[in-house]
Amino acid sequence: MLFERPLKPGRLIQRYKRFLFDAALADGSVITGSCPNTGSMLGLTAPGSLIYMSEHDSPTRKYRHMLEIVEADGTLVGINTGLPNRLGEEAIRAGLLPGLDAYPVIERERKYGRNSRIDLLLSGPGDARVYVEVKNVHFIRSPGLAEFPDTVTARGAKHLEELGDMVEAGHRAVMLYLIQREDCRRFSLSADLDPVYGAAFRRARQRGVEAFAVKCRVSPTEIAPLQAIPMDEHALPAL
Repeated sequence: MLFERPLKPGRLIQRYKRFLFDAALADGSVITGSCPNTGSMLGLTAPGSLIYMSEHDSPTRKYRHMLEIVEADGTLVGINTGLPNRLGEEAIRAGLLPGLDAYPVIERERKYGRNSRIDLLLSGPGDARVYVEVKNVHFIRSPGLAEFPDTVTARGAKHLEELGDMVEAGHRAVMLYLIQREDCRRFSLSADLDPVYGAAFRRARQRGVEAFAVKCRVSPTEIAPLQAIPMDEHALPAL
């Protein structure tokens, strides 16, 4: 996914109220912008961090700048939670997920389950369907190991239960962890931070839900799926 124009660098002053951040630009001016990530962003909000922002000229926008990338641990990390669905579709069409590129139709945000929307719905001949839920990942505690979640996510556990329901209805269902950073070799669930989510994941896997992790190449001009990486599932809590 190419950005419409190169991102503007700056230095993070603070991120606050979940939706806002202040930054210093190269000319010394200070701006307030919008943050397209309402999560904890654990490890990604240190004052003084190098950041990259997109600029928007629409007169209806309250803030001209939007936070897109933060430098952390010597690497660039994409934080925009509005991008993973698009990146997940790119990963599928690039053949990074076994067998999913065989489905010619990919739709986003289709209603399903218990008053929910599936991130990606793949369909093929007849009634063949694959329900794909995409989660944004940017959390690392140990070198080379990406983790999800970085805080408790009751909504995430609900999605896993609904994916299991789709498998029992005769469809394929996939949990895709889309990692917006390149400095990882493996992926694991941080079940110590959210044991309920860890248990929900194990239960979903037992019901037949598939799971994949894909890391991305991140730069001020492009974020693109790079390759699938191994998942560690052995440390999940017992049911």
